[in-house]
Amino acid sequence: MAAGQGTRMKSATPKVMHAVAGLPILGHVIAAMRASGVARIVVVTHKEGEEVRAFAAKLGASSVIQEKQLGTGHAAASAAPALADFSGALIVTYGDMPMLTAVTFEASFAAQAKTGMTMVGFRPKDAAAYGRMIVDGQGLLDRIVEFKDASAEERAVTLCNAGILTADSRSFFRWAAKLENNNKQGEYYLTDVPAFAKAEGVRCSVVEADETEMMGVNSRAELATAEAAMQARLRARALTNAVGMIAPDTVYLSYDTVLETDCQIEPFVVFAPGVIVRSGARIRAFSHLEGAVVGAGAIVGPYARLRPGAVLEEDVHVGNFVEVKNARVEKGAKANHLTYLGDARVGAGANIGAGTITCNYDGFEKHKTDIGAGAFIGSDTALVAPVKIGPGAITGAGSVITKDVPAGALAVTRAEQRELPGWADKFRERKKAAKVAKTKDK
Repeated sequence: MAAGQGTRMKSATPKVMHAVAGLPILGHVIAAMRASGVARIVVVTHKEGEEVRAFAAKLGASSVIQEKQLGTGHAAASAAPALADFSGALIVTYGDMPMLTAVTFEASFAAQAKTGMTMVGFRPKDAAAYGRMIVDGQGLLDRIVEFKDASAEERAVTLCNAGILTADSRSFFRWAAKLENNNKQGEYYLTDVPAFAKAEGVRCSVVEADETEMMGVNSRAELATAEAAMQARLRARALTNAVGMIAPDTVYLSYDTVLETDCQIEPFVVFAPGVIVRSGARIRAFSHLEGAVVGAGAIVGPYARLRPGAVLEEDVHVGNFVEVKNARVEKGAKANHLTYLGDARVGAGANIGAGTITCNYDGFEKHKTDIGAGAFIGSDTALVAPVKIGPGAITGAGSVITKDVPAGALAVTRAEQRELPGWADKFRERKKAAKVAKTKDK
Protein backbone atom coordinates (compact mmCIF):
# COMPACT_ATOMS: atom_id res chain seq x y z
CA MET A 1 0.00 0.00 0.00
CA ALA A 2 1.58 3.24 -1.19
CA ALA A 3 -1.28 5.69 -1.61
CA GLY A 4 -0.42 7.90 1.34
CA GLN A 5 0.44 11.47 0.37
CA GLY A 6 3.08 11.80 3.09
CA THR A 7 2.16 15.36 4.04
CA ARG A 8 4.61 15.33 6.94
CA MET A 9 7.47 14.89 4.49
CA LYS A 10 6.65 18.37 3.13
CA SER A 11 7.93 17.37 -0.28
CA ALA A 12 6.78 17.27 -3.88
CA THR A 13 8.30 13.79 -4.03
CA PRO A 14 5.90 11.00 -3.00
CA LYS A 15 6.81 9.59 0.40
CA VAL A 16 7.66 6.10 -0.85
CA MET A 17 9.97 7.56 -3.51
CA HIS A 18 12.35 9.12 -1.00
CA ALA A 19 15.60 7.16 -1.04
CA VAL A 20 17.22 5.08 1.68
CA ALA A 21 20.73 3.88 0.80
CA GLY A 22 20.24 5.08 -2.76
CA LEU A 23 16.96 3.25 -3.46
CA PRO A 24 13.40 4.57 -3.09
CA ILE A 25 11.69 3.17 -0.01
CA LEU A 26 9.18 1.31 -2.18
CA GLY A 27 12.08 -0.39 -3.96
CA HIS A 28 13.29 -1.89 -0.68
CA VAL A 29 9.82 -3.28 0.04
CA ILE A 30 9.47 -4.79 -3.44
CA ALA A 31 12.98 -6.27 -3.25
CA ALA A 32 12.19 -7.98 0.06
CA MET A 33 8.95 -9.38 -1.36
CA ARG A 34 10.71 -10.69 -4.46
CA ALA A 35 13.39 -12.31 -2.32
CA SER A 36 10.71 -14.14 -0.33
CA GLY A 37 9.25 -15.64 -3.50
CA VAL A 38 6.28 -13.33 -4.09
CA ALA A 39 5.33 -13.76 -7.74
CA ARG A 40 2.87 -10.91 -8.27
CA ILE A 41 3.02 -7.48 -6.67
CA VAL A 42 0.28 -4.86 -6.86
CA VAL A 43 1.05 -1.37 -5.61
CA VAL A 44 -1.89 0.71 -4.42
CA THR A 45 -1.25 4.35 -5.32
CA HIS A 46 -2.78 7.79 -4.99
CA LYS A 47 -4.48 9.08 -8.13
CA GLU A 48 -1.64 11.60 -8.54
CA GLY A 49 1.04 8.97 -7.96
CA GLU A 50 2.29 8.64 -11.53
CA GLU A 51 5.90 8.66 -10.37
CA VAL A 52 5.16 5.76 -8.03
CA ARG A 53 3.37 3.78 -10.73
CA ALA A 54 6.22 4.31 -13.20
CA PHE A 55 8.77 3.12 -10.65
CA ALA A 56 6.66 0.08 -9.73
CA ALA A 57 6.37 -0.86 -13.42
CA LYS A 58 10.14 -0.58 -13.78
CA LEU A 59 10.45 -3.20 -11.02
CA GLY A 60 7.90 -5.49 -12.63
CA ALA A 61 4.98 -4.63 -10.32
CA SER A 62 1.52 -3.55 -11.43
CA SER A 63 -0.44 -0.70 -9.87
CA VAL A 64 -3.97 0.31 -8.99
CA ILE A 65 -5.34 3.69 -7.95
CA GLN A 66 -7.13 4.29 -4.66
CA GLU A 67 -9.44 7.07 -5.76
CA LYS A 68 -10.20 8.22 -2.21
CA GLN A 69 -8.08 7.71 0.89
CA LEU A 70 -10.57 5.84 3.08
CA GLY A 71 -8.27 3.81 5.28
CA THR A 72 -5.97 0.80 5.14
CA GLY A 73 -8.74 -1.71 4.58
CA HIS A 74 -10.08 0.30 1.68
CA ALA A 75 -6.58 0.59 0.20
CA ALA A 76 -6.02 -3.16 0.34
CA ALA A 77 -9.47 -3.85 -1.14
CA SER A 78 -8.59 -1.60 -4.08
CA ALA A 79 -6.24 -4.31 -5.33
CA ALA A 80 -9.07 -6.83 -5.79
CA PRO A 81 -9.69 -6.19 -9.53
CA ALA A 82 -5.97 -6.55 -10.32
CA LEU A 83 -5.88 -9.92 -8.54
CA ALA A 84 -9.25 -11.28 -9.65
CA ASP A 85 -7.54 -14.17 -11.45
CA PHE A 86 -5.17 -14.95 -8.58
CA SER A 87 -5.61 -17.81 -6.18
CA GLY A 88 -3.18 -18.41 -3.34
CA ALA A 89 -1.60 -16.79 -0.35
CA LEU A 90 -1.63 -12.99 -0.36
CA ILE A 91 0.36 -10.65 1.86
CA VAL A 92 -0.62 -7.04 2.54
CA THR A 93 2.12 -4.65 3.60
CA TYR A 94 3.05 -0.99 3.56
CA GLY A 95 5.21 0.75 1.00
CA ASP A 96 6.88 3.07 3.52
CA MET A 97 8.81 0.41 5.51
CA PRO A 98 12.32 0.23 3.98
CA MET A 99 13.77 -2.13 6.60
CA LEU A 100 11.45 -5.04 5.80
CA THR A 101 13.21 -8.33 5.06
CA ALA A 102 12.40 -11.46 3.13
CA VAL A 103 12.72 -13.42 6.39
CA THR A 104 9.59 -11.82 7.84
CA PHE A 105 7.59 -12.40 4.66
CA GLU A 106 8.74 -16.02 4.50
CA ALA A 107 7.78 -16.56 8.14
CA SER A 108 4.36 -15.02 7.47
CA PHE A 109 3.65 -17.33 4.55
CA ALA A 110 4.78 -20.38 6.54
CA ALA A 111 2.57 -19.48 9.51
CA GLN A 112 -0.42 -18.69 7.29
CA ALA A 113 -0.19 -22.11 5.67
CA LYS A 114 -0.76 -23.66 9.10
CA THR A 115 -3.48 -21.43 10.54
CA GLY A 116 -5.17 -19.70 7.61
CA MET A 117 -4.16 -16.15 8.53
CA THR A 118 -1.13 -14.39 9.99
CA MET A 119 -0.42 -10.90 11.23
CA VAL A 120 2.96 -9.45 12.09
CA GLY A 121 3.61 -7.94 15.50
CA PHE A 122 6.57 -6.33 17.23
CA ARG A 123 7.56 -5.17 20.70
CA PRO A 124 8.79 -1.56 20.54
CA LYS A 125 10.78 0.05 23.32
CA ASP A 126 8.02 2.67 23.47
CA ALA A 127 4.65 1.17 22.60
CA ALA A 128 3.18 4.69 22.44
CA ALA A 129 -0.17 4.72 20.63
CA TYR A 130 0.26 1.51 18.63
CA GLY A 131 -2.65 -0.90 18.46
CA ARG A 132 -2.22 -3.82 20.87
CA MET A 133 -2.37 -7.46 19.76
CA ILE A 134 -4.22 -9.56 22.31
CA VAL A 135 -3.43 -13.27 21.99
CA ASP A 136 -5.06 -16.31 23.53
CA GLY A 137 -3.46 -19.15 25.47
CA GLN A 138 -2.28 -20.78 22.24
CA GLY A 139 -0.54 -17.64 21.05
CA LEU A 140 -3.17 -17.02 18.38
CA LEU A 141 -4.60 -13.57 17.80
CA ASP A 142 -7.80 -12.94 19.72
CA ARG A 143 -8.26 -9.31 18.78
CA ILE A 144 -6.50 -6.04 17.98
CA VAL A 145 -7.36 -3.12 20.23
CA GLU A 146 -6.59 0.42 19.14
CA PHE A 147 -4.77 2.37 21.83
CA LYS A 148 -7.54 4.92 22.28
CA ASP A 149 -10.03 2.11 22.89
CA ALA A 150 -7.78 -0.05 25.10
CA SER A 151 -8.21 -0.56 28.81
CA ALA A 152 -5.32 -0.01 31.22
CA GLU A 153 -4.70 -3.77 31.22
CA GLU A 154 -4.70 -3.93 27.42
CA ARG A 155 -2.37 -0.93 27.16
CA ALA A 156 0.11 -2.81 29.32
CA VAL A 157 0.46 -5.42 26.55
CA THR A 158 3.80 -4.95 24.74
CA LEU A 159 2.94 -6.78 21.52
CA CYS A 160 1.93 -4.19 18.93
CA ASN A 161 0.38 -4.45 15.49
CA ALA A 162 2.66 -3.84 12.50
CA GLY A 163 -0.22 -3.96 10.02
CA ILE A 164 1.16 -6.76 7.82
CA LEU A 165 -1.45 -9.43 7.09
CA THR A 166 -1.24 -12.74 5.20
CA ALA A 167 -4.29 -14.76 4.12
CA ASP A 168 -5.86 -16.67 1.26
CA SER A 169 -6.41 -14.05 -1.43
CA ARG A 170 -10.03 -14.81 -2.27
CA SER A 171 -11.03 -15.07 1.37
CA PHE A 172 -9.23 -11.81 2.15
CA PHE A 173 -11.02 -9.81 -0.53
CA ARG A 174 -14.35 -11.30 0.56
CA TRP A 175 -13.68 -10.17 4.14
CA ALA A 176 -12.39 -6.77 2.99
CA ALA A 177 -15.66 -6.20 1.13
CA LYS A 178 -17.50 -6.51 4.46
CA LEU A 179 -15.56 -3.76 6.20
CA GLU A 180 -17.54 -0.85 7.60
CA ASN A 181 -16.49 2.68 8.41
CA ASN A 182 -18.60 3.33 11.48
CA ASN A 183 -15.78 5.00 13.41
CA LYS A 184 -14.75 8.56 14.18
CA GLN A 185 -12.43 8.72 11.17
CA GLY A 186 -14.99 7.25 8.78
CA GLU A 187 -12.35 4.85 7.46
CA TYR A 188 -12.19 1.14 6.65
CA TYR A 189 -9.55 -0.54 8.82
CA LEU A 190 -7.43 -3.52 7.83
CA THR A 191 -7.32 -4.48 11.50
CA ASP A 192 -11.02 -5.38 11.36
CA VAL A 193 -10.38 -8.22 8.89
CA PRO A 194 -9.23 -10.83 11.48
CA ALA A 195 -12.64 -10.61 13.16
CA PHE A 196 -14.37 -11.73 9.96
CA ALA A 197 -11.87 -14.57 9.59
CA LYS A 198 -12.41 -15.64 13.19
CA ALA A 199 -16.17 -15.71 12.64
CA GLU A 200 -15.58 -18.25 9.86
CA GLY A 201 -13.34 -20.37 12.08
CA VAL A 202 -10.05 -19.22 10.53
CA ARG A 203 -7.30 -18.89 13.13
CA CYS A 204 -4.83 -16.02 13.00
CA SER A 205 -1.26 -16.67 14.07
CA VAL A 206 1.23 -13.96 15.00
CA VAL A 207 4.74 -13.58 13.61
CA GLU A 208 6.98 -11.37 15.71
CA ALA A 209 9.52 -9.15 13.97
CA ASP A 210 12.27 -6.85 15.17
CA GLU A 211 11.26 -3.27 15.95
CA THR A 212 13.84 -1.83 13.54
CA GLU A 213 12.43 -3.88 10.68
CA MET A 214 8.96 -2.50 11.30
CA MET A 215 10.14 1.10 11.03
CA GLY A 216 7.85 3.27 8.92
CA VAL A 217 8.84 6.59 7.36
CA ASN A 218 6.45 9.51 7.68
CA SER A 219 8.75 12.50 8.17
CA ARG A 220 12.22 13.74 7.31
CA ALA A 221 13.40 12.83 10.79
CA GLU A 222 12.13 9.27 10.38
CA LEU A 223 13.77 9.12 6.94
CA ALA A 224 17.11 10.02 8.55
CA THR A 225 16.53 7.37 11.24
CA ALA A 226 15.79 4.76 8.56
CA GLU A 227 18.93 5.74 6.66
CA ALA A 228 21.03 5.27 9.79
CA ALA A 229 19.46 1.87 10.44
CA MET A 230 20.00 0.75 6.85
CA GLN A 231 23.61 1.90 6.90
CA ALA A 232 24.20 -0.07 10.10
CA ARG A 233 22.74 -3.17 8.43
CA LEU A 234 24.83 -2.78 5.27
CA ARG A 235 28.04 -2.14 7.20
CA ALA A 236 27.46 -5.16 9.42
CA ARG A 237 26.92 -7.31 6.32
CA ALA A 238 30.16 -6.03 4.78
CA LEU A 239 32.17 -6.70 7.93
CA THR A 240 30.71 -10.19 8.17
CA ASN A 241 31.91 -10.77 4.60
CA ALA A 242 35.49 -9.86 5.65
CA VAL A 243 35.60 -6.38 4.18
CA GLY A 244 38.19 -4.22 5.93
CA MET A 245 36.79 -1.00 7.44
CA ILE A 246 38.67 0.65 10.30
CA ALA A 247 35.94 3.28 10.82
CA PRO A 248 32.75 1.71 9.46
CA ASP A 249 30.44 4.38 10.90
CA THR A 250 32.00 6.91 8.50
CA VAL A 251 31.44 4.81 5.36
CA TYR A 252 28.17 5.23 3.45
CA LEU A 253 26.96 2.34 1.31
CA SER A 254 24.20 1.93 -1.25
CA TYR A 255 21.68 -0.88 -1.32
CA ASP A 256 23.54 -2.58 -4.19
CA THR A 257 27.18 -1.89 -3.24
CA VAL A 258 29.32 -4.99 -3.84
CA LEU A 259 32.44 -5.18 -1.69
CA GLU A 260 34.38 -8.38 -2.17
CA THR A 261 36.24 -10.16 0.60
CA ASP A 262 39.47 -8.52 1.74
CA CYS A 263 39.03 -5.19 -0.01
CA GLN A 264 39.91 -2.24 2.24
CA ILE A 265 37.69 0.79 2.76
CA GLU A 266 39.22 3.76 4.54
CA PRO A 267 37.20 6.38 6.50
CA PHE A 268 34.71 8.81 4.93
CA VAL A 269 34.10 6.99 1.67
CA VAL A 270 30.70 7.32 -0.05
CA PHE A 271 29.34 4.61 -2.36
CA ALA A 272 26.47 5.79 -4.54
CA PRO A 273 24.54 3.07 -6.44
CA GLY A 274 26.16 0.70 -8.89
CA VAL A 275 29.64 0.12 -7.43
CA ILE A 276 31.67 -3.10 -7.39
CA VAL A 277 35.00 -3.29 -5.56
CA ARG A 278 37.03 -6.42 -6.16
CA SER A 279 39.08 -8.32 -3.60
CA GLY A 280 42.34 -6.71 -2.56
CA ALA A 281 41.42 -3.22 -3.77
CA ARG A 282 41.80 -0.23 -1.45
CA ILE A 283 39.50 2.77 -1.46
CA ARG A 284 41.26 5.53 0.39
CA ALA A 285 39.65 8.23 2.53
CA PHE A 286 37.21 10.87 1.29
CA SER A 287 36.55 9.25 -2.08
CA HIS A 288 33.17 9.15 -3.85
CA LEU A 289 32.21 6.30 -6.18
CA GLU A 290 29.12 5.81 -8.35
CA GLY A 291 28.42 3.33 -11.14
CA ALA A 292 32.02 2.15 -11.12
CA VAL A 293 34.01 -1.09 -11.05
CA VAL A 294 37.31 -1.23 -9.18
CA GLY A 295 39.55 -4.16 -10.02
CA ALA A 296 41.56 -6.38 -7.70
CA GLY A 297 44.59 -4.70 -6.18
CA ALA A 298 43.60 -1.24 -7.42
CA ILE A 299 44.05 1.85 -5.25
CA VAL A 300 41.58 4.74 -5.38
CA GLY A 301 42.07 8.06 -3.64
CA PRO A 302 42.27 9.71 -1.25
CA TYR A 303 39.86 12.38 -2.50
CA ALA A 304 39.11 10.62 -5.78
CA ARG A 305 35.83 10.59 -7.67
CA LEU A 306 34.68 7.69 -9.85
CA ARG A 307 31.58 8.49 -11.89
CA PRO A 308 29.27 6.17 -13.85
CA GLY A 309 31.06 4.08 -16.43
CA ALA A 310 34.44 4.17 -14.70
CA VAL A 311 36.19 0.80 -14.92
CA LEU A 312 39.54 0.33 -13.23
CA GLU A 313 41.30 -2.93 -14.02
CA GLU A 314 43.76 -4.78 -11.78
CA ASP A 315 46.47 -2.80 -9.96
CA VAL A 316 45.38 0.58 -11.32
CA HIS A 317 46.25 3.62 -9.22
CA VAL A 318 43.89 6.61 -9.22
CA GLY A 319 45.05 9.17 -6.71
CA ASN A 320 44.02 12.41 -5.03
CA PHE A 321 41.74 14.79 -6.92
CA VAL A 322 41.40 12.49 -9.90
CA GLU A 323 38.00 12.15 -11.58
CA VAL A 324 37.16 9.25 -13.90
CA LYS A 325 33.95 9.15 -15.92
CA ASN A 326 32.90 6.63 -18.59
CA ALA A 327 36.49 5.51 -18.98
CA ARG A 328 38.39 2.24 -18.80
CA VAL A 329 41.78 2.37 -17.13
CA GLU A 330 43.60 -0.82 -17.98
CA LYS A 331 45.84 -3.00 -15.85
CA GLY A 332 48.63 -1.25 -14.00
CA ALA A 333 47.96 2.24 -15.39
CA LYS A 334 48.40 5.20 -13.04
CA ALA A 335 46.86 8.64 -12.68
CA ASN A 336 48.07 9.69 -9.28
CA HIS A 337 46.85 13.27 -8.95
CA LEU A 338 44.87 16.23 -10.31
CA THR A 339 43.50 14.61 -13.46
CA TYR A 340 40.23 14.28 -15.37
CA LEU A 341 39.70 11.17 -17.50
CA GLY A 342 36.35 11.27 -19.29
CA ASP A 343 35.15 9.16 -22.22
CA ALA A 344 38.53 7.54 -22.51
CA ARG A 345 40.60 4.38 -22.62
CA VAL A 346 43.91 4.36 -20.81
CA GLY A 347 46.07 1.45 -21.90
CA ALA A 348 47.85 -0.95 -19.59
CA GLY A 349 50.84 0.49 -17.78
CA ALA A 350 50.29 4.04 -19.02
CA ASN A 351 51.26 6.93 -16.76
CA ILE A 352 49.07 10.03 -16.60
CA GLY A 353 50.85 13.12 -15.26
CA ALA A 354 49.36 15.64 -12.86
CA GLY A 355 46.98 18.16 -14.36
CA THR A 356 46.08 16.05 -17.40
CA ILE A 357 42.64 16.69 -18.88
CA THR A 358 40.77 14.77 -21.55
CA CYS A 359 38.81 17.55 -23.28
CA ASN A 360 35.89 15.31 -24.18
CA TYR A 361 32.96 17.73 -24.65
CA ASP A 362 32.61 20.35 -27.38
CA GLY A 363 29.38 21.79 -26.04
CA PHE A 364 27.23 19.44 -28.11
CA GLU A 365 28.77 15.96 -28.21
CA LYS A 366 31.13 13.77 -26.20
CA HIS A 367 34.31 12.52 -27.90
CA LYS A 368 36.72 9.77 -26.98
CA THR A 369 40.39 9.84 -26.05
CA ASP A 370 42.40 6.65 -26.58
CA ILE A 371 45.74 6.36 -24.78
CA GLY A 372 47.86 3.38 -25.73
CA ALA A 373 49.61 0.92 -23.46
CA GLY A 374 52.76 2.23 -21.82
CA ALA A 375 52.20 5.82 -22.95
CA PHE A 376 53.51 8.67 -20.79
CA ILE A 377 51.32 11.75 -20.61
CA GLY A 378 53.30 14.71 -19.30
CA SER A 379 51.92 16.94 -16.56
CA ASP A 380 49.40 19.61 -17.56
CA THR A 381 48.60 17.98 -20.91
CA ALA A 382 45.25 18.76 -22.50
CA LEU A 383 44.11 15.96 -24.81
CA VAL A 384 41.51 17.44 -27.18
CA ALA A 385 39.21 14.59 -28.20
CA PRO A 386 38.78 12.79 -30.45
CA VAL A 387 42.43 11.90 -30.27
CA LYS A 388 44.65 8.83 -30.05
CA ILE A 389 47.97 8.52 -28.27
CA GLY A 390 49.86 5.52 -29.57
CA PRO A 391 51.43 2.82 -27.37
CA GLY A 392 54.64 4.01 -25.74
CA ALA A 393 54.19 7.60 -26.95
CA ILE A 394 55.10 10.60 -24.79
CA THR A 395 53.52 14.03 -24.56
CA GLY A 396 55.58 16.90 -23.22
CA ALA A 397 54.42 18.72 -20.09
CA GLY A 398 52.12 21.64 -20.78
CA SER A 399 51.13 20.44 -24.26
CA VAL A 400 47.74 20.79 -25.95
CA ILE A 401 47.39 17.69 -28.11
CA THR A 402 44.89 18.04 -30.96
CA LYS A 403 46.24 15.41 -33.39
CA ASP A 404 46.88 11.71 -33.09
CA VAL A 405 50.35 10.80 -31.80
CA PRO A 406 52.02 7.72 -33.36
CA ALA A 407 53.35 4.88 -31.24
CA GLY A 408 56.69 5.65 -29.66
CA ALA A 409 56.64 9.33 -30.70
CA LEU A 410 57.07 12.52 -28.67
CA ALA A 411 54.45 15.24 -29.06
CA VAL A 412 55.17 18.73 -27.72
CA THR A 413 53.20 21.93 -28.26
CA ARG A 414 54.81 24.93 -26.54
CA ALA A 415 55.62 28.50 -27.41
CA GLU A 416 59.34 29.21 -27.61
CA GLN A 417 60.73 30.38 -24.28
CA ARG A 418 62.22 33.91 -24.21
CA GLU A 419 64.22 35.72 -21.52
CA LEU A 420 64.42 39.49 -21.00
CA PRO A 421 67.47 40.15 -18.76
CA GLY A 422 66.81 42.52 -15.86
CA TRP A 423 63.10 42.94 -16.67
CA ALA A 424 61.88 41.62 -13.29
CA ASP A 425 64.10 44.00 -11.29
CA LYS A 426 63.04 47.01 -13.36
CA PHE A 427 59.36 45.98 -12.98
CA ARG A 428 59.63 45.88 -9.20
CA GLU A 429 61.39 49.25 -9.03
CA ARG A 430 58.74 50.87 -11.20
CA LYS A 431 55.92 49.47 -9.06
CA LYS A 432 57.58 50.58 -5.81
CA ALA A 433 58.07 54.11 -7.14
CA ALA A 434 54.46 54.32 -8.20
CA LYS A 435 53.30 53.21 -4.77
CA VAL A 436 55.48 55.85 -3.02
CA ALA A 437 54.15 58.59 -5.32
CA LYS A 438 50.59 57.60 -4.61
CA THR A 439 51.23 57.79 -0.84
CA LYS A 440 52.70 61.32 -1.11
CA ASP A 441 49.68 62.56 -3.07
CA LYS A 442 47.46 61.67 -0.12
